[in-house]
Amino acid sequence: MATVKLLDDAEAEAIPAVKAVFDDIRAVRKSDFVNNFWRGLANDPALLKRTWEGLKAVMMAEGALDPLVREMIYIAVSTANGCSYCVHSHTAAAKAKGMTDAQHGELLAVIGLAGQTNHLVTAMQIPVDPEFDVGNR
Repeated sequence: MATVKLLDDAEAEAIPAVKAVFDDIRAVRKSDFVNNFWRGLANDPALLKRTWEGLKAVMMAEGALDPLVREMIYIAVSTANGCSYCVHSHTAAAKAKGMTDAQHGELLAVIGLAGQTNHLVTAMQIPVDPEFDVGNR
């Protein structure tokens, strides 16, 4: 159960700042769907706008990483952070951007392996090899 009210469309329409962001979400995504994350953030219109602008700047801007890779990274970080909502949301987005079942399987294998080896190296407190210290290159 959410800890904040999820604004419905009528409530969002009544707050100009929220309406503007919801309209932009719909336009950018070419969909009428505004997901619950944004509906929860709409309780604080400034936070809603700031978060949406940040997401567009990172996830939708032209760059060296293609959109599918960005979504896959988001899935990995969300898994590490234990954010079930984000795992679901960004898995759906990655699939919409063309992620295949084989790619998803490999992604899960990498996430699992990284989690395992991260925990092991942390438990053993292994010092970083000088060759890996990119700050000294």
